[in-house]
Amino acid sequence: MDASILQKVALFEGLTQSQLLRVAAIARPRGHEAGACLFREGETGRDMFIILEGKVRISQQVPGMGEEALAILEKGQYFGEMSVIEDIPRSADAYAHTSCTLWVIEREQLDHLMFTDKDLAYVLLWSFVRTLSVRLRETNEKMKTFLALSRF
Repeated sequence: MDASILQKVALFEGLTQSQLLRVAAIARPRGHEAGACLFREGETGRDMFIILEGKVRISQQVPGMGEEALAILEKGQYFGEMSVIEDIPRSADAYAHTSCTLWVIEREQLDHLMFTDKDLAYVLLWSFVRTLSVRLRETNEKMKTFLALSRF
């Protein structure tokens, strides 16, 4: 895999060229047609994904309403990282919004890489923390809007 692609992914900012090459070595490409289901809410996850080309829709099924898109992710963004951080079911569905090419990184391989390179682990874990913090703030804003609208 071409490690130069990883330099443009926020998760990997701060990694050395050598570390980027090690991450690229464990990633495998996977292509999907538009509309393909990448995973479903409630499934056990073992992989995280980096978008190389195309768009991915993260959504949840809302009873009585159908699919609610939570985010449309694009080239250079990543998703599914919660499944490599902890062993819990997926919290949302993921669909190929357009045809897309993804890099897939398995939890076991990432765990091994982080165990053998503590500096790499430090950078990645802080990147995960920043991502989760941003997403939590976005969720809080959506909750405030929802609560304000529910009063009418």
